[in-house]
Amino acid sequence: MFQVASHPTSFDLHSYAHAPRRPSAPSPSLVPAVQLPRTLARPPFAEVSREAIAAAAPELADIPAEYIRNGLHSKANEMRAGISALSLPSSMPRTRLPHSLNIPLRTTSSEPSYPTHVLAVTSSRNPSDMATLLPVHSLVLASSCANLPRLPSSQQEPQSPTLHLPVLPLSLPSPAAFSVLLSFMYHHRLESVLKALFPMPTAFLQSLSHDTVMGALASGPMLHQLSSYLCSSASANPQTLTIHAAHVKELWQTMVALGLHDPELWDTIDLAWEVVLGAFNIAAAQ
Repeated sequence: MFQVASHPTSFDLHSYAHAPRRPSAPSPSLVPAVQLPRTLARPPFAEVSREAIAAAAPELADIPAEYIRNGLHSKANEMRAGISALSLPSSMPRTRLPHSLNIPLRTTSSEPSYPTHVLAVTSSRNPSDMATLLPVHSLVLASSCANLPRLPSSQQEPQSPTLHLPVLPLSLPSPAAFSVLLSFMYHHRLESVLKALFPMPTAFLQSLSHDTVMGALASGPMLHQLSSYLCSSASANPQTLTIHAAHVKELWQTMVALGLHDPELWDTIDLAWEVVLGAFNIAAAQ
């Protein structure tokens, strides 16, 4: 089984607000909810493995990883069509995982690029009897994740009605977070990442770009507006906000585990964390 290390989870109390806070005695029920770091630390940059890229696409062995990633983004629709064409269950008992699967193909109106492997993802923190099955293109992972090992080769029969894919067990901090990150590796849509974490204003998400993220991080009023929206959507309930914070933390831990060093994604995670911390403080001040 492939297993990558998770990030430490013991943190100090934070003290943070987007707006002045009314003096008040802290509620005992809130104390566990604010055991959060002030920031989510980024690990040192690590380049992706040239060996992993060469194994996935020998013709690209000497091509810079950033150039490969940019080229893959332009083929995202073809690759997603290839994934959608697979008749594959969403999960399988981890004790019954086969070494490979013969997967029937659905007809598709577009020209698909079929996946090369199936990952059977389980949580390294909360072991489950079930593994989440996620079809992937090895080059997408190899060009994005510095901490994943080289994937074994995968050969396909042309014009076959089925796809024969190796099944690779993978242990990560959060299978759900990995699913979000995997989608991002294909389409590079920052708004989809934020939508998967917690409620955000529709107008903000519709116009989201990296420049929008950086502008929000630099704007106290905008951060306060986003935090107020999140606090209101959670009815200022600390338990609900704790769930939102856990989603962000799990995404961060899984990014660290994968070695996914995308600056725009990291900035988006920073924004999500600022919004969550602000929502906690707004709720505590009510």
